[in-house]
Amino acid sequence: MWEYKEVSGLLFNESSFDSNDSKDEFSVLHKTARHAFVVGKKLWVDLQSPQNKSDSEPERQNQKQNRTGSCPESISLSGSEFVNRSRVLVIPCGLTLGSHITVVGMPHWAHAEYDPKIAILKEGDESVMVTQFMMELQGLKTVEGEDPPRILHFNPRLKGDWSGKPVIEQNTCYRMQWGTALRCEGWNSRADEETVDGQVKCEKWIRDDDNGSEESKATWWLKRLIGRKNKVALDWPYPFAEGRLFVLTLSAGLEGYHVNVDGRHVTSFPYRTGFVLEDATGLSLKGDLDVHSVFAAALPTSHPSFAPQKHLERLSKWKAPPLPEGNVELFIGILSAGNHFAERMAVRKSWVQHKLIKSSKVVARFFVALNGRKDINVELKKEAEYFGDIVIVPYMDNYDLVVLKTVAICEYGIRTVAAKYIMKCDDDTFVRVDPVIKEAKKLGDRSLYIGNMNYYHKPLRNGKWAVTYEV
Repeated sequence: MWEYKEVSGLLFNESSFDSNDSKDEFSVLHKTARHAFVVGKKLWVDLQSPQNKSDSEPERQNQKQNRTGSCPESISLSGSEFVNRSRVLVIPCGLTLGSHITVVGMPHWAHAEYDPKIAILKEGDESVMVTQFMMELQGLKTVEGEDPPRILHFNPRLKGDWSGKPVIEQNTCYRMQWGTALRCEGWNSRADEETVDGQVKCEKWIRDDDNGSEESKATWWLKRLIGRKNKVALDWPYPFAEGRLFVLTLSAGLEGYHVNVDGRHVTSFPYRTGFVLEDATGLSLKGDLDVHSVFAAALPTSHPSFAPQKHLERLSKWKAPPLPEGNVELFIGILSAGNHFAERMAVRKSWVQHKLIKSSKVVARFFVALNGRKDINVELKKEAEYFGDIVIVPYMDNYDLVVLKTVAICEYGIRTVAAKYIMKCDDDTFVRVDPVIKEAKKLGDRSLYIGNMNYYHKPLRNGKWAVTYEV
């Protein structure tokens, strides 16, 4: 099992936990670890078997057919059908230039909000009244076992925003990391601000503090009919109202997404790096909203194959240099997951190109556990063999056992590369190699631990990063 050079030397003695029958939190963690290693060993043996290699080509052909299979040019759902599908419209082949989605809906009447973050802004005993909804383009096929990335988050807040006035907020989110929000608050975008396909990012609407400068629609049309040639300014109200039906159209342009409501342009959101149109394989609508119908048209009829991109990424210049014969100054272990190919490529193309790493004075390796899906493991093994920078830790990946990757990094850094310093980071981290070594050398030859230490931090008992009192 340990012959393959890119497999971690981390050993696991499953029999040492067989006699542990207690019900405390430690025994639960031990059982989780035992199960992960037992399953991982089977996954690894299966991955090494000759039969698996012979099956891989038909599997690739099937996957290619699935990717390039036909998709509908348009999709139509009634409100009830949309609700029955968990309020998500699946777009099998994503979007393309000119694709558009139309939503017919009605915002709910405002309800009392007791969220202290909002309620604290309100003086007196009267409840804060709020209503808002979220429309999201999601990448349903981009990641496995995680929340899908929000390629576009469109959030109209009719009431209840901290500003106290109606706003529309737009953003993106990938692996719980939000980008910089674009807030439209009723003012025109600045004259010097870049446009999106010639459209402003935020259109103006009537605000309470406009000094009554708006002109009525009737007056506007009257002046047009009597032949007035100069441009007549017209201010429109906020595009959404409680209990009033609206028709929203989201379209994909050359430079970004455009939102029209009831026939007029409201916002435009420029495309952000890392998200492409074909990744937008789902539309979600949540919040204080009744959906009457959803339509999607001008959709691509075939899904682009992801294989060419991976082929282009596999250039020899991204390969890791071989391990040096002597000791190394710094070993960097990078925590990663089987399906994080994009993150690993970003690291390979950026800070891993540092001269100290290319000369093997500093060594960097990704530490990845096995996935429950066979096809992901097959691709991971090929990636490891080609780039030579992946160390497979042979247990089935489990968030609760991420500490085992840290132990594997230490084991590899001591026994395989005999590094003077060992560093751990994630695959979404940019490491400045020179300052790290310089900082470590300041402390001389004594033992050291460098990191962002918060001596007053308390363990979290709730949420994703919670730990129990026993652990």
